[in-house]
Amino acid sequence: MVLKTREKLIDVARQLFAHKGIENTTMSDIANASDKGRRTIYTYFKNKREIYNAVIEKESEQLVARLRNVITTDMSPVEKLRRFIDLRIDVVADAVAHHHDNTVLRSLLMRDVKRMERIRQLAIEKELDMLKSIIREGLETGDFDPDKVDGVYASMIMLFQGIELSYMRNNFHQIGVDPARMREQVKQYIITAIQKL
Repeated sequence: MVLKTREKLIDVARQLFAHKGIENTTMSDIANASDKGRRTIYTYFKNKREIYNAVIEKESEQLVARLRNVITTDMSPVEKLRRFIDLRIDVVADAVAHHHDNTVLRSLLMRDVKRMERIRQLAIEKELDMLKSIIREGLETGDFDPDKVDGVYASMIMLFQGIELSYMRNNFHQIGVDPARMREQVKQYIITAIQKL
């Protein structure tokens, strides 16, 4: 019950922040929209900043939850890396497709760039840990070349950010890129860059 109430407050706050902006959303707005009293909100959160931080943490966690499963599979490090890249692209593609007719995601992205950067930063830290785990395993098995892996982390993060932006702007056609082909090219590029020959 406690967890459900907290999650509901976070979800309601996320939607209000997207539609009204953080500055224009009050604790009373969150209480009214969640059918809870202000006293209930203050039981879970000291202030709006704390709710905001909980929203950011939840959204960053959602971005990486699916990626965690890749680490524990019995696949080879090369296959794990391929799957990681696929899932990383899927997370963004699914989020955009799911919210295509809903303005919440786009509002969040366009209205509060600073918030999205915080979400992205938290997600990047978690992604990097998972990515390093896959690459470390690949180094141990001899699949990846130790002389080639240094620059791969930053390169992958930048590639993913560019892909995210294209999905969010829905500008693949405009820039002359087929998303399915791009996905295969990204996997091939990264794996070729670090694979031991």
